[in-house]
Amino acid sequence: MKKSVLLVVSLLFVFAAVSFAFAEKGSLGKFEAKAGDSIYVCGCGEGCKCGSLATKEGKCGCGKDLVKATVSKVEKGKVFYSVDGKEISAPLQGKFGCGCGDGCNCGSVSQKGGKCGCGKDMVKVKESKAKK
Repeated sequence: MKKSVLLVVSLLFVFAAVSFAFAEKGSLGKFEAKAGDSIYVCGCGEGCKCGSLATKEGKCGCGKDLVKATVSKVEKGKVFYSVDGKEISAPLQGKFGCGCGDGCNCGSVSQKGGKCGCGKDMVKVKESKAKK
């Protein structure tokens, strides 16, 4: 009987831990920013379609160095910032997010695959059912 109770308690603990881990992964690909924040963005300028955003310096999905920028505003699911004197925007929700796993805090998101700011491979973000 003690073994059965111990097994049930252990399974509940494992289930709770797995559920928590998947809940944390739900934010993969979502970039958090507010006006005034310093962020790192793709340095290609207006023509770049990778839309790479990160909280730490590094490289963007297209291989260029990320450059430091200041968020001017966040509206309608986009973050706005200036690079070389031109206002640019990128979606807060990336199609790809950093694949570092737990403990990574580079906050990298991108609209194209490649490497994230910390050098790990970007992973495709699953679309939520609400967006389909």
